[in-house]
Amino acid sequence: MKLAIITTDSREHFKEYANPVPYFGTAPEALLQGFAQLPGVEVHVISCVQQPLKSPEKIAPNIFYHGLVVPKNGWLRTLYQGCIRATRKKLSEIQPDIIHGQGTERDCALSAIFSSFPNVLTVHGNLRLISQLSNSRPLSYFWLAARLEAFTLPRTQGVVCITNYTRSAVAGLAPKTWLVPNAVDESFFDVRPKINPDKPPIILCVGVACQRKNQNAFIRALDSLAARKKFRLIFLGLVSRAEPYGCEFFELLRTRPWCEHRGFADRHQLKDWLRGTTLLALPSLEDNCPMTVLEAAAAGVPVVAANVGGVPELIEDGKTGLLMNPLDAASIAGAVERILLNPELARTLAAEANRCALERFHPLVVARRHLEIYREVLAAKN
Repeated sequence: MKLAIITTDSREHFKEYANPVPYFGTAPEALLQGFAQLPGVEVHVISCVQQPLKSPEKIAPNIFYHGLVVPKNGWLRTLYQGCIRATRKKLSEIQPDIIHGQGTERDCALSAIFSSFPNVLTVHGNLRLISQLSNSRPLSYFWLAARLEAFTLPRTQGVVCITNYTRSAVAGLAPKTWLVPNAVDESFFDVRPKINPDKPPIILCVGVACQRKNQNAFIRALDSLAARKKFRLIFLGLVSRAEPYGCEFFELLRTRPWCEHRGFADRHQLKDWLRGTTLLALPSLEDNCPMTVLEAAAAGVPVVAANVGGVPELIEDGKTGLLMNPLDAASIAGAVERILLNPELARTLAAEANRCALERFHPLVVARRHLEIYREVLAAKN
């Protein structure tokens, strides 16, 4: 089978034009790991960029990379018309059997549906739901992205939904849906925490600081626990001091010595943090399939997460992690305290989460399921 995957090269997203190695979102990267282990599959990864990038022809023996240079006026300001045309031209050269658009956030879904080839899409972030939750202003990025999502979903052969939460959100638009969770980078399964009992436990919270991720309420919810139990609360992720939420975040940290912000962490740095972490916390008000939860499970780190969106499909409360109400300070503090005061519970939850992660989120397992979907789509077209 010849497969084309349209995804965002993170070098373009972060403007790292001097980096000679393409890299992608955590979920697409892990899926590619799985495809690299499948004989008989030829994969072509296509990404649009705004500047020429030095890149390898292949990123695995059976995976080719194509970086397409599209001028700035071919992106969002023209509804990605430049990206659509450049991708269509490259696909006519490759002649894939099927195309997989990764995400509805940028050009990927649009390029897939206008390719003239059989195609499926994966929804990573439910942009229409995010737009509603954040009360996006007309013509803002999320406002436009939500409308592009609504435009693309009915025009593909089907949508790969990483949770039932997404499946229910797209049910009225997508002609067909399949449920397949994200894959986790294999290297996270090799991480094992090494907790120093002589040091305060570490609570790790990963994500861009914003209202949806709910970090500020999480900090306040742990005030009472911090008064009677020593721990460190470490935040990883970008924070904008230009935004009111970011200003409030740093003001909360200023008056709480047990809280620290350590900035953005790449996947290698995140693995280092997980090795010394007592628990991972996810206090979001909305989330689909947060990769940090899957990565913590693979690494054997217990998780306390909000009972919202697709999260309950990833965590079985009391068996593979603990769920809490992100709007209830007592619920947040109670779940965190259970882990911190009960090491045996923490070990049991982490061990079961790791076992389930191997069965559900390993790259090879997820890649094989995608192949089944592609064959189903192609069979229906014949």
